[in-house]
Amino acid sequence: MSKYLFIVMKKIIVLLLISCYVNGQTNLKGKVSSEDEPIPFVNVYILSLGIGTTTDENGMYLLVVQKPGDYTVRFSSIGYKNQSKKVTIIGKYQLPVQENMFASFSYTNHNQNSAYGDLLFLAKQEIAFGQLLWDKKFENHDVLMGTAFRYQYYNDNTVATAIAERSKISSLFIQDELTLTEKQSALLGLRYDYNSSHGSILTPRIAYKFKPTKNDIFRINAGTGFRIVNLFTEEHAALTGAREVIITEDLDPEKSYNINVNYLKKFEIGEGTHAIIEFSSWFTHFKNQIIPDYDTNPNQIIYSNLNGYANTYGITGNAEFIFPFGLKSNLGFTALEAKNKRDGLITSPILTEKFSAIWGVSYELMNGYLTFDYTGNLYGPMRLPLLSDLDPRPEYSPFWSIQNIQVTFKKIQNFEFYGGIKNLLNWTPSKNNPNLIARANDPFDKEVTFDADGNAVATPNNPYALTFDPSYVYAPNQGIRGFFGIRYSVF
Repeated sequence: MSKYLFIVMKKIIVLLLISCYVNGQTNLKGKVSSEDEPIPFVNVYILSLGIGTTTDENGMYLLVVQKPGDYTVRFSSIGYKNQSKKVTIIGKYQLPVQENMFASFSYTNHNQNSAYGDLLFLAKQEIAFGQLLWDKKFENHDVLMGTAFRYQYYNDNTVATAIAERSKISSLFIQDELTLTEKQSALLGLRYDYNSSHGSILTPRIAYKFKPTKNDIFRINAGTGFRIVNLFTEEHAALTGAREVIITEDLDPEKSYNINVNYLKKFEIGEGTHAIIEFSSWFTHFKNQIIPDYDTNPNQIIYSNLNGYANTYGITGNAEFIFPFGLKSNLGFTALEAKNKRDGLITSPILTEKFSAIWGVSYELMNGYLTFDYTGNLYGPMRLPLLSDLDPRPEYSPFWSIQNIQVTFKKIQNFEFYGGIKNLLNWTPSKNNPNLIARANDPFDKEVTFDADGNAVATPNNPYALTFDPSYVYAPNQGIRGFFGIRYSVF
């Protein structure tokens, strides 16, 4: 098997969401990332309209389009391969009837051309969508019902897509939001989809909301989910690593059953200091989940529907404080426990941390013309893919943190100057682990001896029976670095 990993240009992964409104305005928003790390200050623009923006420190962006049409959204940043997304926006319109009825239509076209060393990933996706909604209010009910149709075309150049996939989904749905009392409400919903490839799908949902005061909200909701996975669009490890990709069966859609509890509290501390604290806890049970198997064969990533189940439960919290003298801060954390049962054996999933935290502090001076930002994250240990029992690398990652600072000056009209330092702690996963990439000196396994079953054999120059494998990667590899930029606003 040929093995390689020669990354010349980093790949930008773009998430693009389209939201259409009654007045014809459309929001294009999303996130830009690379290696699961958000990329700030990426240029995002639509040349034909002369509008543009840049991603914030979390990689998020927003473009507002005032009229329907065909547009190409471009993404560019120094050191990354440029990408373009072609979108067509049709919009959402209120029908000329007395009832509150809306029709919405959209079409999206996504072409992806990404290079992983000398391995190309070429993919094309087209989605046409139409929906009719009727919002009817009477007594203590707010009933929303409708029908929808979705056509999707998908094709790529991987082994997972032998032929182009074409699917049609026809849907009927209804939900009723009931006002029980002045402080309580409930929501009941039911959706039926018929997928031309997977048949009938029924997804019910129920929710309850209690608002004892104007500053306290308690919510609980439960329901089911259904998801069709485009394997190589979502699982980039299958393309960036040296392991052979094995797909053992036709992959069925994933199904989930979930319950979520949420509490939100708003309050003031002294004069002019506002705070919001929010906590959520959840439990999700998955069937047919598609989880990569790194353990069965060290030279392969095996994809199949889980023949057991997967459970995830956890708690998340977030606190935000806004002070009257220009200081803002936020802190969030997530603690989760995930277990998979495959062939009667219960294990923890690969590359899933049990704890993570994020924080940010922003301080404005000179009436907002000068801003100091400090952001960071912290990740707990996660199980990592080892090649065999002889593999000397730790089975679990350590706690690690990436922290950044940025200074922004924007007093000069239309200009914005910014600079800072990324990865203040100069932390990389290779620290205290020089064998992060197994046998990096032999990427084609020319000096590896294999037995009759294709397994590596321990030899004097390969005492741990390793093969070249870059899949033991759980964090960004870039150390401390500085940056400086100038942003000019045309409009």
